[in-house]
Amino acid sequence: MRIYHPSMLLTDFKFRWVALLAVVAGLVLFIELGLWQTHKGDRLQAQLDQRAARQHNVATRITADLVDAAALQDAPITVAGVYEPERQFFLDNRQENGQPGVHVITPLRIEGSDVRILVNRGWIGWTQGRSVLPQVSTPAGPVQVSGVALVPSTKPFFLMSERPEASARLWLRIDLARFAARSGQSVQPVVVQQNQDDASDGLIRHWPPPENRVGTHRGYAFQWFGMALALLVFYLVAVFRKKGQS
Repeated sequence: MRIYHPSMLLTDFKFRWVALLAVVAGLVLFIELGLWQTHKGDRLQAQLDQRAARQHNVATRITADLVDAAALQDAPITVAGVYEPERQFFLDNRQENGQPGVHVITPLRIEGSDVRILVNRGWIGWTQGRSVLPQVSTPAGPVQVSGVALVPSTKPFFLMSERPEASARLWLRIDLARFAARSGQSVQPVVVQQNQDDASDGLIRHWPPPENRVGTHRGYAFQWFGMALALLVFYLVAVFRKKGQS
């Protein structure tokens, strides 16, 4: 019969509790990460389903009344007004077929009002270097613009600092609050992503659909849940082996 010294028993007791706590902490972490990826996949799937469903809606006519951005996200819209090229700006670091360029964002004063809506008119190449902004022709007089309503993200770029912009007309992203503060005018909470065949202005309006990464997120979730299961099985096997040896 094996005789254990009290100090050995105490050490073994402490070790078991430490191991148990480590396993519990690992299980909680892996399960939480799995749930996080599952929820990301579910949210993305809901967004893709919403986009597909709303593409078939009848275009909503935008007036001076401020719209519900969430209700119009990804839906067809149309708006009449006059472009304001003096307040036009560009979105930096936009590529088309591997070529550097910018997106042209032009404010539109909505017909019969002082309310503005921003229109993403499309892509233009940036061929003369970053010191010279592209020259873009803008239709004068009343226009009718059709496209899809987008709600700009207010989240900063992940792992990317908000570096100073090279020009006041060169923006990293669309910031509606910033535009409203600079212009002193009310602005609709959505942006018009202009339809490809809506104008003949030489701009490229190639709008690829959002990348479907639902399967990727669910695959990550499966991996995290699998790691949690493997950790639990490893711990239980170790416990039963320990009991068998004693």
